[in-house]
Amino acid sequence: MEIKILGPGCPKCKTLDKLTRNVVEKNGLDATITKVEDIMEIMKYGVMSTPALVVDEKVVIKGRIPSEEEILKAIKG
Repeated sequence: MEIKILGPGCPKCKTLDKLTRNVVEKNGLDATITKVEDIMEIMKYGVMSTPALVVDEKVVIKGRIPSEEEILKAIKG
């Protein structure tokens, strides 16, 4: 599973990155997490408000910081 955190490096983006890593670690999920900070790359996903969470190239959450439970649901589909 490939997970991407989209955001230019703002505090909210860093929080989403940390929360997502916690969820993956706590639940023993096999996932690669990358941080995408390049605005042009972020635009390719059609995201206008960050942070955003992308799972296997699908934007599942954008524009806010979700709870860990919500992140887990989004990752598991």
